[in-house]
Amino acid sequence: MIKRILKYLIYSLLVSFVLLNVITIFHAYKFTHFLQKDDSNRTKSPAELSILEKIPLLFFGVNNPKPNFKGEIPANYSSKKINSNVELEIWENIIPNSKGTVLLFHGYSSEKSSLLKNAAYFNELGYSTVLTDFMGCGNSEGNTTTIGFYEAENVKAVYNYAHLKTENIILYGNSMGAVSIMKAISDFDIQPKKVIIECPFGTMYQTVENRFENMNVPTFPMAYMLTFWGGVINGFWAFDHNPEEYAKNISQPILLMYGAKDKNVKTFETENIFKNIKSKDKKLKIFKSAGHENYLNRFCDEWEESISNFVTN
Repeated sequence: MIKRILKYLIYSLLVSFVLLNVITIFHAYKFTHFLQKDDSNRTKSPAELSILEKIPLLFFGVNNPKPNFKGEIPANYSSKKINSNVELEIWENIIPNSKGTVLLFHGYSSEKSSLLKNAAYFNELGYSTVLTDFMGCGNSEGNTTTIGFYEAENVKAVYNYAHLKTENIILYGNSMGAVSIMKAISDFDIQPKKVIIECPFGTMYQTVENRFENMNVPTFPMAYMLTFWGGVINGFWAFDHNPEEYAKNISQPILLMYGAKDKNVKTFETENIFKNIKSKDKKLKIFKSAGHENYLNRFCDEWEESISNFVTN
């Protein structure tokens, strides 16, 4: 009788373990692979979901259509294709008597047009701008995203392209774009004159854990498993994808920006990154009422003042 019960328990545990891994693989794949360019299939944010709506998400993951720009290319920009680990599309705005070039990199589940307003302000300050669709986003090739890991190669490719025309290059990135910049500087030793990063996460595991907390579901063991499978599916060890470590190799003047009400990135993550940044010329700007967002949209004057002071001094 006891042997039969033990056998049943072992069998149940094995089935549960396999089932849990299958569920996690669904999540990991959907988290790193976009669907077709159709917003109608997009899953609502966790705050907008009812308990019943969250149940299927726990089993099958979130639908995330490929980010897509549906408008016309701005008149002052030209569109180009450049080679990286995939073919990338960039928009370039070269202004007369430019002081240099600012390369702008968007966040997760976004595309280059989301930073047009940011780019316009850099133009006002006298800089040419280049906007990039990361791999899997917008009009760049593929549908895969790696939350900044392979996107770092995209940053390197765009930097090398811009460096053929000017040595005065500023890198600007929001969220995943910031992470990609940090990894590119750390791994490829690119040498921008200045760096501006907004709301990068501290570690890959922590950002996954935050994702589960935002849905009000237990983080253990799913956060560990999702981090593991998210990396394995895409060919890298996700537990080593840690911007707080990349920060130790950044020696350029740098401005780190953060929203005090950010639910996707916790305050201690930002503190760890800032503490670890190697550069002696580093500044931290905190937007007290901001969440995980493009700060320009709601805090225009405050954002522009911070950018202007950093870029021009």
